[in-house]
Amino acid sequence: MASGLQLGLYVGPVPIPAPAELVHAVSKVKVDEGSGGSQSGFEITLDLPQRSPLRALFLLSGGGGGVPLMRVTLTVTLNGRTEPLIDGMATNVETIPGEGGVSQIVIKGKDLSALMAVIDLPGLPFVGMPPSLRVLTILAKYAALGVIPMVIPSIADVPPLPIQRIPVQRGNDYQYIQRLAGDVGYVFYLEPGPAVGTSKAYWGPEIRVGAPQPALTTNMDGASNVESISFNFDRERKKMPIVFFQETASKAPIPVPIPDITPLNPPLGLIPPLPPAIEQLSDTAQLSAPEALMKGFAFAAAHSDSVFGHGRLDVMRYGRLLRSRKLVGVRGAGLPFDGLYYVKSVTHEIERGSYKQSFDLARNALISTLPTVPV
Repeated sequence: MASGLQLGLYVGPVPIPAPAELVHAVSKVKVDEGSGGSQSGFEITLDLPQRSPLRALFLLSGGGGGVPLMRVTLTVTLNGRTEPLIDGMATNVETIPGEGGVSQIVIKGKDLSALMAVIDLPGLPFVGMPPSLRVLTILAKYAALGVIPMVIPSIADVPPLPIQRIPVQRGNDYQYIQRLAGDVGYVFYLEPGPAVGTSKAYWGPEIRVGAPQPALTTNMDGASNVESISFNFDRERKKMPIVFFQETASKAPIPVPIPDITPLNPPLGLIPPLPPAIEQLSDTAQLSAPEALMKGFAFAAAHSDSVFGHGRLDVMRYGRLLRSRKLVGVRGAGLPFDGLYYVKSVTHEIERGSYKQSFDLARNALISTLPTVPV
């Protein structure tokens, strides 16, 4: 690893430090860290001699040989600070023949939501349970794996009357939880930590507030800390939904526009696309007021961004890890694109002597709402 940086590898149902022989065999690590749209994943490449017993071990534990899925936890220690990268399950193992009697084993996997995609209980009833309680009930099955639920009820979190409707599960646990999140404009993801062997299962609104990470700097000579960064302004991506309510006496539909600005999603830019595209959600007239509002909020949350950034950095020059699902500042990109962004995804690429990160950013409008960003 690069100077001042150490990779930690833990394996086992209860993660314990991997043997030194295994750690020394690691030649490359890749971790994809998203913000709820998809599962986080990892890829570990090992250089192993042809007769190494580790080859048979990994093929059995990750290759569908009847042995339970192998749990893998990765951490990174940079400048004395240890951060978990991923806590997941190996789902696939590949062998790549090499030269000189050394071949490669590539271990691919996903976060612990991989187990949630294995359990399929179609038709399981949730009598009198609002969506948040259904999510908590499902996540309780994974407490033995160190999964700590963090579930935030929505404004439409009302238990259905059993004499009117009994909700039933459709699909596996992961699919059903994601569907419940999408219905109210929420996100669902698993975040490793705070300790090895634990993960936080977050089901709630996308939070775009909090202390931002140090700024990504470009075009500032020696102060620049990114290798590349580019931006795109797509005015067609931003849409404002209009939901409809029925007036009680006349049954006439009343249109109500739903903004994408909330206390947890404040504007990060001053000038949004004007006028934004309008989307009429006419089917909401048949829903109750809370259900119609949540459908509008869900649509607005999915179509709120119009400015997108993509780039790559060297971790040693940046001085810390850039993390997904948090804010980060940008400076040196010009007046329209400087300011705060939400980090949508980060890809970690680790090799001996090198640690690079690729990242995707998003926000709602051009021109920063702040005069400066933290450095």
